[in-house]
This record gives sequence, structure tokens and C-alpha cells, in this order.
Amino acid sequence: MNAMLETPELPAVFDGVKLAAVAAVLYVIVRCLNLKSPTAPPDLYFQDSGLSRFLLKSCPLLTKEYIPPLIWGKSGHIQTALYGKMGRVRSPHPYGHRKFITMSDGATSTFDLFEPLAEHCVGDDITMVICPGIANHSEKQYIRTFVDYAQKNGYRCAVLNHLGALPNIELTSPRMFTYGCTWEFGAMVNYIKKTYPQTQLVVVGFSLGGNIVCKYLGETQANQDKVLCCVSVCQGYSALRAQETFMQWDQCRRFYNFLMADNMKKIILSHRQALFGDHVKKPQSLEDTDLSRLYTATSLMQIDDNVMRKFHGYNSLKEYYEEESCMRYLHRIYVPLMLVNAADDPLVHESLLTIPKSLSEKRENVMFVLPLHGGHLGFFEGSVLFPEPLTWMDKLVVEYANAICQWERNKSQCSDTEQVEADPE
Repeated sequence: MNAMLETPELPAVFDGVKLAAVAAVLYVIVRCLNLKSPTAPPDLYFQDSGLSRFLLKSCPLLTKEYIPPLIWGKSGHIQTALYGKMGRVRSPHPYGHRKFITMSDGATSTFDLFEPLAEHCVGDDITMVICPGIANHSEKQYIRTFVDYAQKNGYRCAVLNHLGALPNIELTSPRMFTYGCTWEFGAMVNYIKKTYPQTQLVVVGFSLGGNIVCKYLGETQANQDKVLCCVSVCQGYSALRAQETFMQWDQCRRFYNFLMADNMKKIILSHRQALFGDHVKKPQSLEDTDLSRLYTATSLMQIDDNVMRKFHGYNSLKEYYEEESCMRYLHRIYVPLMLVNAADDPLVHESLLTIPKSLSEKRENVMFVLPLHGGHLGFFEGSVLFPEPLTWMDKLVVEYANAICQWERNKSQCSDTEQVEADPE
């Protein structure tokens, strides 16, 4: 009798459990997708100057909201991992010419050269010299998309292919790209300066490429000759501090570390004969045992310690990271410099962002741009689900470069006017 009286209550209890389960799932979705996060203009760090005031007027993207795709765009993880691979399914295929340069140590450096498809807004000959992210090259979708957009805005583009990154280009010396080696990028820049003596340069680096271009410019004042400006997107500034954060599970950085290490292992092993073969004159510090250690490596630090630092003869991992990071060179850059990071980048810990913030407080030529969303080299835009191939990042870099070109043109015109007034006929 009691059992018969209690039976009608079971469906109500079951419905309550289902409702609680649905609520829990929705809560997880909202938290994981960060749906409650607001959209806002990027945070800007700069000193008040004529240049910064001109940039704020000339670059609307600096002061308007960056609005990512509604459903997933506020998740730095999805911007980085999912759509970093799948989002640019409609990316263009710009046509370029591959150039080969033989380095002094026998290495063969390559870069792709793309001519402009329109006249530049100031009518000048401007070349963007571009350094991609880790193990990337000119055939990556985000590079193709950016190059196509830059070409249509009147820029010639030269894109470095990191040494060893292209699967169809064999290494010709026992060395591949490292975190901060500027040799190949410098050779590309010198080729452009020699081949196009009238051109001016806009330097652009993505992720690891941002470290390389900033280090290159800061290494010597001569490297800044004919450079109008530099843009660095999503770099970490200090390899030593960045790799320490990569060992943490916060924001799944340890997992990303493992994935990047696995990709690096595949690239190194694809060149094992050129790097470890018996016929190869390897660096003295690089031994056959390092190859066996490479197989068991689960982090970039292990790969860097066992292999990468030895290409250039560093005695320790600490020395390698300190010498190869751009942090100690940033204050030597005197051309306009825009540093861009996303606050939700899962690869760049927030503690690393104190470096560009501090620099922007001391140098008038530096502007640090920090949007809330964008992940690592994401910055997608779109309505609800599917993003546009062209990103906020692509548009910002070109908009900033256009503004700097106009700034330099105005300065030149003002200088010419002052000269005429000072020397009347």
C-alpha cells in the first residue's frame, strides 16, 4: 500500500534530476565558452605623444570593440586550438616566388616573395618582411590570408620559411631554426634591401617570429635602417619565463607544451640524417645520445636542452633562453613598435605581459595592444558560428602599417616645407 502511494512521486524526482543535469551542463558550457565575458575595445598602453595621438585617430580598430564569434569566440582555447587549424577553410592562395639563400655555414634558407596587387595608399614602395610562428612557413593558412590582404593593400611581402619547417626542402647543414636565431631573417631582409633599394620596410612577426624580429632589430642599429615600423603579435618576450609557465597545468599549458613538443620531434626526426647522420659534421656538443633522448622528450624544454641549444653552442638551457630572447633587445628598438597580445591567450601567461606594459611606459615609440579575446593567433570575427577568413589581427596590422606610412609621409612633407621656407629663392 505504501509502495503504491510513493510510485507517483518518482517521475517528479526523475524530472528534477534531469533538470539539474541540464543546468549543470549549461553551466559548464557557459564557463568553458566564457559566454559571460563582455566585449570591449582593447586595452592600450602607451605614452601621450604626437605619434600615439595620430595612431588613435588613424586606426579605428584600436578604439572600437573587438567582437569575436558569438558561440565560441570568447574561448581562448577554441580560438587557439580548434579554429587555429580549421577556421580558415576559405583562405586564399597568393602566388609568389621562392628564393634560396646559401648561408655561411652551408644552410639553405628560403623565403617566398609576393608582389603587391594594388598601389599603396601613400604611393610608396613598401615591403612587409614577415616571420611566422614556430615551425611555420609561407604555406600556412594564417600566413596566406594575411599576405593576400597585405598585397591587396599595396604591400610587397617577403615571408621567411623557418629552416627545416618546409617538408619538401632538405636541410643542407646540421642546423635548423631555433627560438631566437636571426640569421635567416637577416639574410632575407638584406636580399630585399639589395634587390629593391628604393623600398621601405614594415617588419612583422607572429608568435616565435615576433621574438625573432624584435631581437633582430635590437641587435644593431643598422638593422633598423629603412624600417618604418615593427609589429609583433602573440609573442612571449622571455623564453626562460615562458617555458617555466609551460610546465604548469593552468590553462592547459602543459598539454599545449606536449603537443608543440610532439610536433617539434616530428620535424627534427624528419631531418635526422642531416642532423645526426654519420657523414654529418655535427656541433661538438651534439651527440648521438641526444637523438635517443629526443624520442622520450615530452616538453619543449627537454628538446631545447638536448638538441636546439646545441646548434649554436650554448652551454646551458638558461644561457640559451636568456641570449635568444628579445627582452634584452626591446629597449634598443627606436622605430615605432606595436606589440599585440590577447588576454585569454592560453600559451602566454599573464605574468609575461608585464614586459610590454613596462616597456610602453618608458618608450614613446611603443604601443601595447591587449584585447580581452583572441587566443593565440586567433582573433577571429564572424556572426555566430562560422568565422570570416580575414581576422581582426590581419586588419589591425595593415591598418597600423598604413598609419605609420602616412605619419612618415606627413613628417617628410613638413620637413620639405620647412626647408623651402628656410631657404627662399
